[in-house]
Amino acid sequence: MLSELAVKAAKPKERPYKLFDERGMYLLVSPTGAKLWRFKYRQDGVERLIALGAYPDVSLKRARDKRDEARRRLADGHDPRRQEAATESFETVAREWLAKQVNRAESTRRRDRDRLEQFILPRLGSTPIRTMTAGDILRELKRIEDRGRHETAHRTRALVGRILRYAVATQRADRNVAADLAGALTIPKKRNHPAITEPKRIGELLRAIADYSGQPSTEFALRIAPYVFVRPGELRHAEWAEIDLASAEWRIPARKMKGGREHIVPLARQVVALLKDLHPITGNGRFLFPSLRTTQRPISEVTLNAALRRMGFSKDEHTPHGFRSTASTRLNEMGYPPSDIELQLAHREKDEVRAAYNRALRLKERRKMMQDWANYLDGLRDGKVVQMRRERL
Repeated sequence: MLSELAVKAAKPKERPYKLFDERGMYLLVSPTGAKLWRFKYRQDGVERLIALGAYPDVSLKRARDKRDEARRRLADGHDPRRQEAATESFETVAREWLAKQVNRAESTRRRDRDRLEQFILPRLGSTPIRTMTAGDILRELKRIEDRGRHETAHRTRALVGRILRYAVATQRADRNVAADLAGALTIPKKRNHPAITEPKRIGELLRAIADYSGQPSTEFALRIAPYVFVRPGELRHAEWAEIDLASAEWRIPARKMKGGREHIVPLARQVVALLKDLHPITGNGRFLFPSLRTTQRPISEVTLNAALRRMGFSKDEHTPHGFRSTASTRLNEMGYPPSDIELQLAHREKDEVRAAYNRALRLKERRKMMQDWANYLDGLRDGKVVQMRRERL
């Protein structure tokens, strides 16, 4: 039997775990630290589960009261889930779903939370999830569209749909009504991240970066970005604990990656040299590129964009994400295997078995490619006419 002290003292572990009270009630403690009350019971020989809320919003005493009420409904021959789900809000289920996304990249979880809090929860958060309609959701999505943010509207619809699917799976909703909105929104124009791909212009960009003078975090992030061509969020959130200078590797944890898998970035000699220069400046902290205001956070997402603008490159010419397109375009033209390029870009393969095989098999080839790429960039920066082609065996 639980006590309020034991509930308060429960700490998150690597995997979710349960602390049992009595009469089918327990506390589920997630790796994120969320503490969720659950009541398990059997009806007609089938095991069922009810969510009783989250601690500390729902105290131990309140959770027991809700459990006892559910048991009384059960004794009267009613399904306790019906009354509970009829009043359970969309926000309660949404935050529970967010707490379970521990294997997704931190930036993705934060973006999902921000979208919910900005666009959906203010008006629909208190709506009982079982009574939510497609029309309720569409009204909020149209508000987003009215601001000209068509892609955001589509992504928000998909997000609400994932939460509703979770609600159906946990028996808090009968169906995913967001699925009824297929075709109801304006199709957004496909946008490519602006990128400089012509060799002469790449050289001009690299020389501008070499001459750039600003905060060390910004300077070094800009200099390293073309060599590693990771996503801007992955670059900004790079931590010293992930860097192995001796092995010349950067291992990005799965929780930070868009595809939810660890990603290995082989570091060319030029990158290792830059990191050795950076270490005396930021090496005592967590992040390679800490914010000027606090070392507890990395540089912001607008920092590198602003630096490129100050160097004279407009948002229609090149963006931090554009370094990926630059590398992809040139490496493909140089004759490198598309599979190696895609692996280094961390694009997810649909074939899971093939993906695991490739990650294990192609690291040596990718090391060679990344060093060749670094040498090629240095040649362009120095104004040389570089006609680099991969050696064919």
